[in-house]
Amino acid sequence: MITAIVNVQTDGRRIPEVATALAEIRGVSEVYSVTGDVDLIVMVRVAQHEELADVIAGEVNKVDGVTGTTTNIAFRAYSRHDLESAFSLGLDG
Repeated sequence: MITAIVNVQTDGRRIPEVATALAEIRGVSEVYSVTGDVDLIVMVRVAQHEELADVIAGEVNKVDGVTGTTTNIAFRAYSRHDLESAFSLGLDG
């Protein structure tokens, strides 16, 4: 499982609509409205590295109201919650 953390800037008046549209994209597992330099944080989880381009460049960036993104790709998960969830799904890490 490949996890990408996408920081999303939006038209501030449209945050709820943008968040809802992002949450409907296949590969997006969570969308958080946050304080700070960005408006939303989007968690993308895909099986293959190549799928990141389809989800992020192909869909996330094209949602009406998204004005910019930056993406971080996770190397490892250290959260007990994430590790327990992965094992309960039968994933091998």
